[in-house]
Amino acid sequence: MRGLAKVARTEGAMELRDLERPTPGPEEALIDVDYAGLCGSDAGIYRFKSAFERMELPTVIGHEYTGRVVDVGDAVTQFSVGDRVVERPIRGCGSCYQCSIGAENVCRDAQITGVDHDGAFAGSLAVPETALHPVPDALEEAHAALVEPTSVGVRAVVENSRARAGDRVLVAGPGPIGLLTAQVARAQGGSVLVAGVERDETYRLPLAEELGFETVVVGGEALESARERHTDGIGYDVVFDTTGHPSGLTMAATEVRKGGQIVLVGQTGETTMAYSPLVRAEVDLQCSYASTYEDFERAIRLLGDGRVDGETMLDERFSLLEADAAFEAFLAGETCKPVFDVAELRE
Repeated sequence: MRGLAKVARTEGAMELRDLERPTPGPEEALIDVDYAGLCGSDAGIYRFKSAFERMELPTVIGHEYTGRVVDVGDAVTQFSVGDRVVERPIRGCGSCYQCSIGAENVCRDAQITGVDHDGAFAGSLAVPETALHPVPDALEEAHAALVEPTSVGVRAVVENSRARAGDRVLVAGPGPIGLLTAQVARAQGGSVLVAGVERDETYRLPLAEELGFETVVVGGEALESARERHTDGIGYDVVFDTTGHPSGLTMAATEVRKGGQIVLVGQTGETTMAYSPLVRAEVDLQCSYASTYEDFERAIRLLGDGRVDGETMLDERFSLLEADAAFEAFLAGETCKPVFDVAELRE
């Protein structure tokens, strides 16, 4: 089989490599990967941002995937050959305080699939059964590759925000996490507007509109006009910053109402702004990172009943055999959620 690996600490440097098919350990299952999605963190690895310096290269990347169990270790009890699964890619240590209280997404010694060990852009991989999550047969195979990123939006909205029915919500950033977060917020009953930058007018904002959202382009008076129209000038009850850009938080601080909430989902690196206005306005600043078992369960249900539209989100134009095209299109905003048919790497 083959796998797409990051091979050097430079931009690009992705290479298809011949790999031995892994043998599962006693507590592992062997998964044949069916579909895998390209995530913003995969694009960060492609560019090799500083957050990924810890990687030991070469490493097969990818963590948003679905597949089937084809073999199990002797100690595996929860899964059998033929089961459909997804992986919760943040593997907690199981012994720190955070893991003990069920917050393994913020484990002090977490290992992340596709970063700290080989990931899903390969024909097969061996996974501890504790990291696997069952997928119902009714959920379409390619849609199941969206469970992990949907779970991130679920956690941001359901667990970490105050967004409720009737709330006026702004989602900044029409990337995959932004559009999934917007759909979850709408499922909660929120009135949702999606904001993007000029380059998003080519693909991502039209995609948001196809999903049923009104959109606005950041810049000039458009954002102010939208705020006046949607909130009577009061400001949004909740603003989700999914941009991953330093300007996202400063924009959110302008758009949120007094007493409202900003939920930071994208990882911006560094930004500088005045915080006194947030304090004086009692704005709730909340962070949201990754997801847990319950978030996965909710994501599966939302995709299964159509409240999250997997079909419209998917972009199956790309192949892992020519993966650079997918990465470059993603970074240019010319696609939102590329999903690869990984079976071709087992041929």
